[in-house]
Parts: sequence; structure tokens; C-alpha cells
Amino acid sequence: MKISIIIPAYNEAEGVTQTASQLAPVLEELSQDYTVEVIFVDDGSKDDTQRLLREHYGNDARVNIIPHDVNRGLGAAIRTGFQNTTGDMLVTTDFDGTYAFSNIPLLVKQLMADEVDIVTASPYHPDGGVEGVPRYRLLFSFGASLLYRLLVKWRIYTWTALFRAYRRRVIEGVSFESDDFLAGTELLVNAIRSGYSVSEFPTVLRTRSFGQSSIKIARVTKAHLQFQFRLIWLKLTRRFSLANSSSKHS
Repeated sequence: MKISIIIPAYNEAEGVTQTASQLAPVLEELSQDYTVEVIFVDDGSKDDTQRLLREHYGNDARVNIIPHDVNRGLGAAIRTGFQNTTGDMLVTTDFDGTYAFSNIPLLVKQLMADEVDIVTASPYHPDGGVEGVPRYRLLFSFGASLLYRLLVKWRIYTWTALFRAYRRRVIEGVSFESDDFLAGTELLVNAIRSGYSVSEFPTVLRTRSFGQSSIKIARVTKAHLQFQFRLIWLKLTRRFSLANSSSKHS
């Protein structure tokens, strides 16, 4: 079995050393049981992110660093990562370790044990938690997740986490359109609507310890609202179609 870890990066030069040191023991642990590859996608960084990554990993055959010439967005970076993986299981995670890298083996273990298609991090699960994250960020993320629970599947508490493990068949069978921060949510929603199974990994979401987040709350909120309205419209259209079909046969 082979595990591919996809890590998007944008202007993360300040944290390359910390990320590399925290990721190293995880790769060694995983390598005891699996073949491992890491795909860093440098999404058009304007700082030394790519150079520093190459300095750290230039001699590591497990690591591939793929650059975008310009910043194309988180969703585009994830898509590039998926397109360049060869693993049976794919893990996506934030560069800044807001979800601890040390949990990656547990995420993979749960994917195997639960015999599901996706395992997604869930700080909003009753057994999860949040530490040090600004309230405005939590208001956006928790509020968006609550709406997706109402619209798609109530028993899933968190919909906005990037930290996930997928079986390859999900990535090959489900598409997403967003090039931005909506991408992870869109992929999860589309996978569930396509019949793929999901379990949650209760964990702790922490604030980043270096650099600044590139997320733009207003823009991301607008994207989520537009996607949610599309889901509502699809639900209403389906109900109308079913009701119309039923009346024709009665």
C-alpha cells in the first residue's frame, strides 16, 4: 500500500523548517508499514518557500515539489497534488500544522479500520476541540459546517477541514470546480452525494504558530453561500421533479 501526502503552500517560508522537522518523524513512522510520497505544491509563492523546500528535501526521493507559476488558489493546488500522486490512499493537510502532522498515521489507520472512503478531521465533533483560533474564524467555519449539516448530512459535524484521508477511488470518481478555499468542502459534499462513505476523526484545531493565513473571510463566505444556494436549488428541483412524476402516475 502506498500513501500520498499532499501539502499546499503559499508564502510559507517562515515555517518551512518547523514543518519539515514536525513531518520527519511522521514519514519515518509511516514508512515502516507503507510506501510514502509527499507532494508539496508551491502555489506561486512570492517568498523563498520553494527554495527552502528544495534545500530541505533535495535528496529525499520520497518528496516531490511542484510549483505553480502564479498563485491559483488552494483548490487548484489540491487538484495539482491529486494529479501528481500515485498512492492508494491520499492525505491532504495544511502546511502550518494547525492539525498536527502526528495525527496522519491515526487518520490512515481509521480509514482502514472503518472501511470507509473518506476520513475527515472534525474539531466540531463532541470529542474534538479548538485551541487559540480567532473567534471570527470559528464563527465562519462553525456556521458554514452547521449549514452543510442541515443541507447534506446531519451526523457530520465539520465540513471545512483540509486535513483528510481519501481512498484513490474517491479522487478518481469525484470532481470539484472551486480553485479556492471552497474546494475541500465541495469535494466532500460531492463525494457524499455520489454515495461514498465518510467517517470523522475527532481532533483539535489549533491556530497557526507562524506566518499569516491567506484566507479571505468575505470572499470564502460568499463562495460557500453560493454553493449552499446551489444545494438548496438542487433539493427543491429534485422534490418538484419527484412530486410531478408522482402526480402523473396517480
